[in-house]
Amino acid sequence: MDDFLPYRLSIASNRVSDAIASTYRSLFGLRIPEWRLVTVIAESDGITQQALCVATRMDKVTVSRGAIALVDRGLVERRANAGDQRSHLLRLTASGRALYEEVAPKALLIEQELFASFSAQEIDVLRDMLARVQAAADAMEQRTGDQ
Repeated sequence: MDDFLPYRLSIASNRVSDAIASTYRSLFGLRIPEWRLVTVIAESDGITQQALCVATRMDKVTVSRGAIALVDRGLVERRANAGDQRSHLLRLTASGRALYEEVAPKALLIEQELFASFSAQEIDVLRDMLARVQAAADAMEQRTGDQ
């Protein structure tokens, strides 16, 4: 299995997520799904849970539980969606925005630490390769869904 690239990619992703999760949990009381939601919500002017599922590639249950936790903590507010009465728009509250502004620099420090042994060129190549892998996986999923 060690030579099977999808397996290696999954293991590397899980290891990075675990390292980040312990930092976010200890410093900010956030689980990884909650942090992912905060970051995507921060980049929008209101977003539905369905759109969050697409943007984060997380399942409905994980997004729903994360959103509920963030609303309960007063970090996110839910408002009626004028464009679709069956859904709500999620937005960061002032407290949620303040948390995002505090956590975002820490995320960048973690990224710097993780990739400290990489040159700028290697990081650019890795970004390009990851984008290509993601595009290939998206195309594969699209073909599978069309059948």
